[in-house]
Amino acid sequence: MNLNLPENGYRSRIRTSARRLARWNGAWVAATALMAFGPKFFWDRALVFTLLAVGLDLAVGVGVILANKKYVAELDELQRKVYLNALAITVGVTMIAGVPYSVMGSYHVIPFKADAAYLLILMTLTFCVTFLYGTWRYR
Repeated sequence: MNLNLPENGYRSRIRTSARRLARWNGAWVAATALMAFGPKFFWDRALVFTLLAVGLDLAVGVGVILANKKYVAELDELQRKVYLNALAITVGVTMIAGVPYSVMGSYHVIPFKADAAYLLILMTLTFCVTFLYGTWRYR
């Protein structure tokens, strides 16, 4: 007995949109890594190449924003609610944690450099956990 049901148009559209979003996010991670590590490891701090890498990172970042916008627009109401709730909690956690983190870094209260990468990790983990929880909650 074949249990593989054909995909309806909505599921297919969401899957395509999610893949597009994943590709844009992967491209942004790669562009950000190039921007962060390129000056030291690839072009010996040459200003022109560093500025080109920054421009590439910004351009790909705009692509990520547009892909996110398209993805959210294609979600149904419940999925959009879960997604936007996860985003709202992520923004709140980042703001609430980010300010003290920055102050502690400025006054050397923490034993390491207060780097934005740590906030990005916090944002990613917060979004993933709250999105998965919201998806589970509404099943």
